Amino acid sequence: MLVNDTVSNKTTELQKKRAKYIPLGVGNGNLNIAHSASGATITDIEGNRWIDFAGAIGTLNVGHTHPKVTQAVIDQTDKFLHPGFNVMMYEGYINLAEKLASITPGNFDKKTILLNSGAEAVENAIKIARKHTGRQAVVSFKRGFHGRTNLTMGMTSKVKPYKFGFGPFSPEVYQAPYPYTYTKPQNISEDEYVDQTIQEFKNFFIETVAPETVACVVMEPVQGEGGFIIPPVRFVKAVSEFCKEHGIIFVADEIQTGFGRTGKMFAMEHFGVTADLITVSKSLAAGLPLSGVVGRSEIMDAANPGELGGTYAGNPLACAAALSVIEIIEEEELCLRAEEQGTIIENKLKELQSQFEFVGEIRRLGAMVAVEIVENNQSKTPDKAKTAAITKYANDNGLLLLSAGISGNVIRFLIPLVAEENEIKEGLNILDEAFNALQEDK
Repeated sequence: MLVNDTVSNKTTELQKKRAKYIPLGVGNGNLNIAHSASGATITDIEGNRWIDFAGAIGTLNVGHTHPKVTQAVIDQTDKFLHPGFNVMMYEGYINLAEKLASITPGNFDKKTILLNSGAEAVENAIKIARKHTGRQAVVSFKRGFHGRTNLTMGMTSKVKPYKFGFGPFSPEVYQAPYPYTYTKPQNISEDEYVDQTIQEFKNFFIETVAPETVACVVMEPVQGEGGFIIPPVRFVKAVSEFCKEHGIIFVADEIQTGFGRTGKMFAMEHFGVTADLITVSKSLAAGLPLSGVVGRSEIMDAANPGELGGTYAGNPLACAAALSVIEIIEEEELCLRAEEQGTIIENKLKELQSQFEFVGEIRRLGAMVAVEIVENNQSKTPDKAKTAAITKYANDNGLLLLSAGISGNVIRFLIPLVAEENEIKEGLNILDEAFNALQEDK
């Protein structure tokens, strides 16, 4: 909620500095300046409050500055900042590796490597898979997003803004079909559509790349930047079975879906499928840069000493934060709260859907919620302009809100799972105003 709509000289000065010293390529959804934050609320330097429905793009499942996380970081700061795990080991890295091995799906021996970012985790999962299999090809999926490094750009579907003008990209990277039931042909049933997509996936390995050359298939259990697209269970199981049949490493990219977001600790648990390797990041360390690859010990051990690692990988402060995050998720039952929160958001969106013809499909898995904005529910034509107007109104009026989707027409919700009822209610009221303002402008 905005309590002061006057922009001070300090805000203006910082905005001018941002324009002068920070490249244009770094996007900003909101041009105000954060001062403090707690739970699901940010206060800017003018004293304005912002309800956070973005969660630093899914990074803050336990919220802003959770006291337990803050204390863990302070305690670690008093000991040491970073000896470098490759130089001298420390307890936090080892304990977090053990914890991640224990909480990730899979009843087999697992090992963990810690890194800095989600893209770095994906790249290392691919390095490990290539080393283990002796194969080169990598398969991701249409509409997927895996990062902004050269390799992960090649795995990502959306050309603008992520890939345009940045090539050439790494070779031997291919994108397989991924189901999108909302846009299926009207003349077939959902079951027929799933059968068709599974067959297209299998045909892909005849038409595009031979399975004998594929090191790994990398899948987001729910496509994030693609628009929170939830695949049918049968499709995910078919992909897993195909990988097993052909000796392909199945990698679950749980960077955005992990740590309680979908109502389970990891989204793959919804599909009854166990991946060989899992990439994690975002909400792992409550905002500190940390990522990891967790997987079968025999696969993880394929690389020799010195072939994996990084200067800041598994920083002690981030490890301390991550260990406390996992405790918070378990102690505060955030998986259950995710389902409760998601239901509240879904109900509000259904209310809006009954009022406005431009509200398309509502998708939800736990508190990972999205809604399509379309011209109308008959055509289902994506409406990027309406989506931009809604998110702009929200960001101008005290609600941090993000869009997504290949066509930029999906509004996504990544509210901290610790959000209080009054924070969610206040945010949804602003959302309601945004939809009504759009209708009034017609």
